[in-house]
Amino acid sequence: MSKNIVILNGSPRKKGNTSALVTAFTEGAESAGNTVTEFFLQGMDIHGCLGCFGGRSRQTCPCVQKDDMSRIYPAVREADVIILASPLYYWTISGPLKNALDRLFALEEGEGNLLRGNGKSSALLMAAEGYGFEDTVLYYDHLMEHLRWKNLGHVLAGGNMNAGDIQGKAEIQQARTLGASIH
Repeated sequence: MSKNIVILNGSPRKKGNTSALVTAFTEGAESAGNTVTEFFLQGMDIHGCLGCFGGRSRQTCPCVQKDDMSRIYPAVREADVIILASPLYYWTISGPLKNALDRLFALEEGEGNLLRGNGKSSALLMAAEGYGFEDTVLYYDHLMEHLRWKNLGHVLAGGNMNAGDIQGKAEIQQARTLGASIH
């Protein structure tokens, strides 16, 4: 059975190393018959969470703020799998991805929790210059516990200083294989 996959790509570069992982993952997922929708967050107008607890989960746009999250909310609601993709910035995910994740909280507020549980799964794709992924993996694993999503794992590609450095590395195939394993 094909899955509906949403990728939240927090990379600032459309042709960077994180995006190369996203491309490989997408190729694998689509080869397995899945539908993939990618949101390139850097090119979207997404404001930071206000922490206002004003979300209304059942509304088309559950957040009080009106910005490009209105495109992401319905996709996440319908998704079976949500992929989080980011470069490693100061031992964690990028700002654009963190903003989008914080704003997804509106789907947990109001008339019913439409984010937590619901049979969703997730995986983490990351590229970095270094190899200090431990804090991000800890955060991601805790997030999966909170959301009650099945953790499909991580593809963590260190040692990539410049755009394109990841080409030919094992992590590209790992991302492709991860995408193809989703049925």
